[in-house]
Amino acid sequence: MEYLMQKVSYLRGLADGLGVDESSKEGKLLLQIVDVLEEFADVLDETIENQEELEEYVNFIDEDLADVEDEIYGTDDEDYDYDEDFDFDDFDDYCDDEDCCCHFDGEDE
Repeated sequence: MEYLMQKVSYLRGLADGLGVDESSKEGKLLLQIVDVLEEFADVLDETIENQEELEEYVNFIDEDLADVEDEIYGTDDEDYDYDEDFDFDDFDDYCDDEDCCCHFDGEDE
């Protein structure tokens, strides 16, 4: 970002060094362009700073959330008993609705 600010400063110095006259139409235009570029650079710099602060804040929230998840759910995968032999077809006995998702046969309609 500093590079952009340096370029705008260079343009301002160049305009001053060339003696761009503010009384001419072209001079007014060039000086206004340099002013607008400087404003854009300032706004972009501020936006980048805000983005960096937001990223830092989100990282802190993420770390805090991870701590809360560890506290609530624990971190051991051994705590969970996964049934690898689970069969979804067993649910067909509990549902009589043919339009229900448990009767999905995998084919597109």
